[in-house]
Amino acid sequence: MISVLTRNRDFRRLFAAELVVFGSDWFVMVPLLVLLPELTGSGVWGGLVLAVDTGINALLLPFTGTLADRLDRRRILVLANLAAFAAVLLLFAVRSAATAPLALVAIGAMAVAKSFYTPAASAALPNVVEAADLPAANAIAGSTWGTMTIVGASLGGVVGAVFGPYVSFGVTAALLLVGAALTALIRRPLQAPRAEVAPPAWHAMREALGYLRDRPLVRALITVKSAAGLGNGVLIVFPLIAGLHGAGVLGAGLLFAVRGAGALVGPFVLRPVLGHRSWLLTGLALSMGLYGVGYLGVAATPWFPLVLVLVFVAHFAGGANWTLSNYALQGEVPDRLRGRIFALDMMLATLAIAISQLVATAVVDHVDERVILAGCGLVTATYAVGWRIATRRLTPAGEPPAGPGRSA
Repeated sequence: MISVLTRNRDFRRLFAAELVVFGSDWFVMVPLLVLLPELTGSGVWGGLVLAVDTGINALLLPFTGTLADRLDRRRILVLANLAAFAAVLLLFAVRSAATAPLALVAIGAMAVAKSFYTPAASAALPNVVEAADLPAANAIAGSTWGTMTIVGASLGGVVGAVFGPYVSFGVTAALLLVGAALTALIRRPLQAPRAEVAPPAWHAMREALGYLRDRPLVRALITVKSAAGLGNGVLIVFPLIAGLHGAGVLGAGLLFAVRGAGALVGPFVLRPVLGHRSWLLTGLALSMGLYGVGYLGVAATPWFPLVLVLVFVAHFAGGANWTLSNYALQGEVPDRLRGRIFALDMMLATLAIAISQLVATAVVDHVDERVILAGCGLVTATYAVGWRIATRRLTPAGEPPAGPGRSA
């Protein structure tokens, strides 16, 4: 897998750009989730920040995914990073309870930028590697989010605790500029040549929906990430769980870090499954179920070290689930539709996350933290069982998508 990085300069740049972009997310989010309760005296503001981040993504992804199939994906990625850079500067004005709403504005603007970045990056990946390298590239790319959750959440927590949240916001701004520069240096085209004139946006979305209507396997694959999404309300109580165990801001950063560690390891451990497509649906169902069982365990244990282990296990499963579903979609969906299908995939996942986080936010000041953890875990485990029953007759049959020199 490492050889894909060493011999493919453009993939290396895309991977590095995603590393710094995902790292910048956590240099904002961890300090902000601690800062807002301190300024306002309520856990609701932290929940609203997470819900705004995911909710805006869910609303915009169908439109931005269409643009990822119509416009230059490299330009989309660069402009998204620059827009997020401008938005993060607003966080320096969040200094009191009266200015706390500015955090929602800033995070909302960053979410808009992210909604453009995500489908374009996912759709571009098969165009910077050869078809034979795609499984390895997916495992590496799938580790990007987990790697920077470890680094970003850990360092974000440490920098926030030692230097204050505003230094973390400054690091975020710098990372976004680095990400834009790295993406601009990619030389390969990030989409296959288009022989036809791009259809109007609404027609393009209708085409994608028609494609989904005729392909039950693809419909099943775009509902996979929603399982962990519906359990994502657990993030609302991460700072509260750390406080409950006497771990404070460093403990909150550590929880996010082991979450990232699990997401990093999962794609690499389960990479062999990528070569055996007959195992994909079973592997997806098992990974969903393990995520739910992990958080049921977190709700039951009184020991913080065991909490960290179980969070790792849950997100080991979540990271594997994400990578397996991405690879399966890349093998089933042609390049001309890939941006739209990935946008719908991400829309469903982020909508599930937003719903989970809003529900958790609504009850966080009224019920015990462990009840929220157990509820989220149970919802995910139940979803996994229902999804596998519904997909038991489906069989993955697609081949890996065409490489940079071929059309799909």
